[in-house]
Amino acid sequence: MIPRIKTQYREEVIPAMTKEFSYTNVMQVPKLDKIVVNIGLGEATKDVKIIDFAVKDLTQIAGQKPVVTRARKSIATFKLRAGMPIGTMVTLRGKMMYEFFDRLVNSSLPRIRDFQGIPDKSFDGRGNYTLGIQEQIIFPEIEYDKIDRIRGMNITINTTASGDEEGKALLRHLGMPFKK
Repeated sequence: MIPRIKTQYREEVIPAMTKEFSYTNVMQVPKLDKIVVNIGLGEATKDVKIIDFAVKDLTQIAGQKPVVTRARKSIATFKLRAGMPIGTMVTLRGKMMYEFFDRLVNSSLPRIRDFQGIPDKSFDGRGNYTLGIQEQIIFPEIEYDKIDRIRGMNITINTTASGDEEGKALLRHLGMPFKK
């Protein structure tokens, strides 16, 4: 079964973007490449069990088991040694990416309290967008009673766009609710 967002991309986004940017070939139209979801856990230096809870939460959110990220070098002021676990991350591609994007845009972002839209200033110059979420409980997969604490996460949406304007147009056509 083809994800709904991928069908929308083929039927609506490609013609709209071709007209908007006057592409000569369908292959020039940018598309989603991957989505990286990252939870940084600085407090994991004190309690290693925090990593297990974050892995469980991120597995439920993304639908795929995350990788535990480790410190590359020691920093004495943070009581951090090389090799200590400091976060979790998962990279989504293909069908899982489209399903996650659909859930993010249509069910999770509207659940944010006083939601007015997301800022459109977080592009990196190459058409990729990074979004910070303050609470993991906006995702319907997370049960509020079963979490140990509220944590935030970064979601990076990588596109094949050559610039910010194309990347923003692609995400807008796919339904990303940017502020007016």
